[in-house]
Amino acid sequence: MTVELPDQDDVAREARRRQRPYDRWKRLIDVVGALLVLVLASPVMAVVALVVLVAHGRPVLFWHTRPGRDGVLFDMVKFRTMRHPDPAQGLVTDAERLTRVGRWLRASSLDELPEFWNVLRGDMSIVGPRPHLVRYLALYSPKQARRHEVRPGITGLAQVRGRNALDWETKFAYDVEYVDRRSFALDLKILVETVRVVLRREGISAPGAATWHEFTGNSPGRSQSALAESAPGPR
Repeated sequence: MTVELPDQDDVAREARRRQRPYDRWKRLIDVVGALLVLVLASPVMAVVALVVLVAHGRPVLFWHTRPGRDGVLFDMVKFRTMRHPDPAQGLVTDAERLTRVGRWLRASSLDELPEFWNVLRGDMSIVGPRPHLVRYLALYSPKQARRHEVRPGITGLAQVRGRNALDWETKFAYDVEYVDRRSFALDLKILVETVRVVLRREGISAPGAATWHEFTGNSPGRSQSALAESAPGPR
């Protein structure tokens, strides 16, 4: 299933979508990298699965529909970090459902390991804009929707520039910057910086949120030119 993205100029969109030479190599790198991680990290994943099973019960994995390249929907898989809602407790927030084990998994990014299966399937890339909720698609400006010109990633430029501590407009600006600048050198730099960010546990969540604050659309009265001016420059 494909969700329609905000209108963009067809000629400009097709010009941007033309494959770069690296795009073909990138898919090969993704497949080889995902296979290596799934094989080498399988003992770690088995231990994490056991910990989740003991702490949360079944199911161990959490599947959630996300929009991928061109708005095509796919099911992203992660280790479960929240307990099931208890009807007796009424409506509870995600922060209240997030367990101690879940916080540890998110802080260490171990909950993301199953996503390498999505990379192997072709739903995702190792490096690219993070896939967000389907309902956000209707809220993007045409410029922000350009983040869907490439496959979503396990890590990306926004994730090494502040991760969930960034506001949404800055995060999307980094995503579009990645789309325009994507290359092997940039991907390699992002992967190296990802190790640093994970080890330092930087930007795990937005202040006062379990992960991030809800995206409700662009700031009222803020023009597209202002959004463009706020986009981070090359690094």
